[in-house]
Amino acid sequence: MSATGYKQPTGSNQPQATSYEQRLIINPDINFIRRIKKESGSDLKTCMQCGNCTVVCNLSPEENPFPRKEMIWAAWGQKEQLISDPDIWLCHQCGDCTTNCPRGVKPGDVLASLRSQTIEHYANPSFLAKGLKNPWMLPVMIAIPTLIIYLIIQFAGTFSNTVNPVNYSEFFPHAWLNSSFSALVLLIGIGLVFSVRSFWMGMKTHQHNSSLRPREFEGSNPQEEMGLPRSARNDGLFHTIWQVKKELLSHKKFNDCETNKFRKLAHALVFYGFISLIVVTICAILAVVLEAYPLALWHPVKIAGNLAGLSIIVGLVIMIVERLKKKDAVSKSSFFDWSFLISVLLLVISGFLTEFARFVNTGLGYYWYFFHLVIMWYVILYLPYTKFGHMIYRFAALMFVKRSGRI
Repeated sequence: MSATGYKQPTGSNQPQATSYEQRLIINPDINFIRRIKKESGSDLKTCMQCGNCTVVCNLSPEENPFPRKEMIWAAWGQKEQLISDPDIWLCHQCGDCTTNCPRGVKPGDVLASLRSQTIEHYANPSFLAKGLKNPWMLPVMIAIPTLIIYLIIQFAGTFSNTVNPVNYSEFFPHAWLNSSFSALVLLIGIGLVFSVRSFWMGMKTHQHNSSLRPREFEGSNPQEEMGLPRSARNDGLFHTIWQVKKELLSHKKFNDCETNKFRKLAHALVFYGFISLIVVTICAILAVVLEAYPLALWHPVKIAGNLAGLSIIVGLVIMIVERLKKKDAVSKSSFFDWSFLISVLLLVISGFLTEFARFVNTGLGYYWYFFHLVIMWYVILYLPYTKFGHMIYRFAALMFVKRSGRI
């Protein structure tokens, strides 16, 4: 086993390692290295492997800690190892490692680039993930949901139904809205299942080929073949799910970060705001089914939705302000990051404008409603490839490391 976590290649054509020497054949992916440097703004060659990033990280496991080994693999261009490495998802990108790096290598941004490339690798279809990162593709990415919404409304034959008083169900009938929205969510869900399954299999392969495999992981038991060491066999699946869910919901790991304390508050406001909006949306659909829609402005569901929207806006404003204040000092903000933040912000603001237009009964509401629908579909259609997708992969990675005995 090498110091970097790889098992040594075996075979008649490979030189055998002595007791004091171990050999490892490296086949670097040069394009992978270039992309990491471009996305992270980090010159991997300046890393002197001092291990300071690993020492200051309070989230890193004691055995085979990150991000030092990931920095080695990145410098060596080991793409296949890194895109299936669960440890990159244990990072919260708080900036502790970057702040304390004596060479200014920015390990946190390197891991962020690795997570982004991991999602792109396992995405279905992958061209959508690539398009979201290219500023020149933004018009095309916006045009796709715009065209879909326009065609649905045209097919329903209600595009010109801008009646007074404002009634959005006349413009986009609820039956069409709910059915198309449900179909979209179903397709996205199916794609995510296949993507996460491939990711899980990749993590199993990575663990098998590296020193992340627990020492007690021996034998050919079927549970071991599934990635379960002896320590995890007695922990039921639902128990592990509960542990991971509790960790994600509590945001307690953010407390271990030193550099960027505001991230927990901002992240929690956006996270719980969206969970509340999901609940509100389900309640609104039930209201439509029960023919109790539209809801009055003072209805509890409306109030909950408005509070959730305000929570998201406050959280996003904190994120944006912190990014503008610190710029590249702690973490580099890419086009991908900004497009996500702005799209979510526009989604919530357009929702408030749509609600306000119905309340004051202005015809502008139909334009705002159409814009709101486009942004909503933009966010949901590309959900697996954005920061929302990160939550799914992080959940899968946490499940894996707990089930495999890594942590």
